[in-house]
Amino acid sequence: MASPLKLHPDRALPHDERQRAVAREIYQQTATLPLICMHGHVEAEILAGNTPFADPAHLLVIPDPYVTRMLFSQGVRPDALGTARTDGGPVETDSRAIWRTFCAHWKLYRGTPSRYWLEHELVEVFGVDLIPSAETADQIYDQIAARIAEPDFRPQQLLDQFKIELISTTDPAGSDLRYHAQLAEQGLGERVIPTFRPDAVVYLNRPSWRADIEALAKVSGEDTSSYQGYLAALRQRRAAFVAAGGLATDHGHFSADTTPLSELSATRIYADALEGEVNAADAQAFAAHMLFVMAGMSCEDGLVMQLHPGVLRDHHDGIFRAYGSDKGFDIPVVTEFTQALRPMLQDYGHDPRFRLILFTVDEDVYSRELAPLAGAYPSVRLGAPWWFLDSPDGMRRFREAAVETAGFYNTSGFVDDTRAFASIPARHDLFRRVDAGYLARLVLEHRLSLEEAVETGIDLAYHLPKLAYQRLAG
Repeated sequence: MASPLKLHPDRALPHDERQRAVAREIYQQTATLPLICMHGHVEAEILAGNTPFADPAHLLVIPDPYVTRMLFSQGVRPDALGTARTDGGPVETDSRAIWRTFCAHWKLYRGTPSRYWLEHELVEVFGVDLIPSAETADQIYDQIAARIAEPDFRPQQLLDQFKIELISTTDPAGSDLRYHAQLAEQGLGERVIPTFRPDAVVYLNRPSWRADIEALAKVSGEDTSSYQGYLAALRQRRAAFVAAGGLATDHGHFSADTTPLSELSATRIYADALEGEVNAADAQAFAAHMLFVMAGMSCEDGLVMQLHPGVLRDHHDGIFRAYGSDKGFDIPVVTEFTQALRPMLQDYGHDPRFRLILFTVDEDVYSRELAPLAGAYPSVRLGAPWWFLDSPDGMRRFREAAVETAGFYNTSGFVDDTRAFASIPARHDLFRRVDAGYLARLVLEHRLSLEEAVETGIDLAYHLPKLAYQRLAG
């Protein structure tokens, strides 16, 4: 008989008994708080349609790059996991076969945050008590499939089951926001809100840029054949996002450079792009310029600006050509913030209308650059560990590196940054446990009272994300 799958009540809490006991007290006060999910990639269409999830593989494996990239790294081909090909070529379509492949490789996830999230989902969400393996794959599949088929396991019903008070989708600048309009009609317009992500239209040398600009022109009703028309289109769409309840923008640039261009230079580069003649250096300069411009727009409309640079997207050209973006081949690079952000912060760092939340996957900069910036500029907040740092040890290192300089209250709370809907509660739970452990150490070192630690834990889990993403007066 296979061993039972169980969740230890003290998982991810400190191993020292005294610290663990204090951490338990703190965690008990945060564990059941509602979830504020201000940065994620669950699609608005899924929530608006409220249609049943297809099957276990499409819910837990296929949409989660944390899960699939580990399998890719061990030689499992994307085709075997049902990853659609850009050329329409054949891939595995049997969801049960995909699930069997995943379960047969379960041991690969030992020591990873994916293991924590998946175990939480299996036990807490689906009631599974079998450890995944080649032998148990079909039984687990059937149990999850039966739960998925139940009427209360629909996307909108899960908002209540997961205690999600607020969730933000991430939408391109050219989105017509039709699904958010549907959600508003269903009474969910204040609970599911859009986030404005303009990356596709500010990087002028992306292969899809012309098509994305045409989509922006169509949905905005503005003439994007000139730089001024392009800016007018962006302002129009930002206003539409605000009207739909949006609170933030999201910028996934390669670097944090915010050097502005002259009006003449920006106009020339934009015109070159329309002619298909823009070079890489000009495209990067224009993207940096647009971060500066977007900061000014945030002062106008109050949208909080999220910036997460430092990733080389689609590291392998062959995978990108065969399967497209977001397939687990985005790799971090060294990132500089202090000088890169200076132009923006010179103009807007003390503007009471501006809020900038900074994320990184280069944790070396937490103590050297990001914590000092957040600890000095009233407009800056330090975002949570995310992506490759969204792990128990990564979160602990974040607190140890950043809090002494930035404090707790210049941070923004947790963001789950996920496409895997069912993993959202697990991700927030891990963050709350790690914070409880860190706060417990401060209590035992007599640096905080227990009352202060509990209050701080509640603020980190619930109040700070609401404050960080609060629209400022425009």
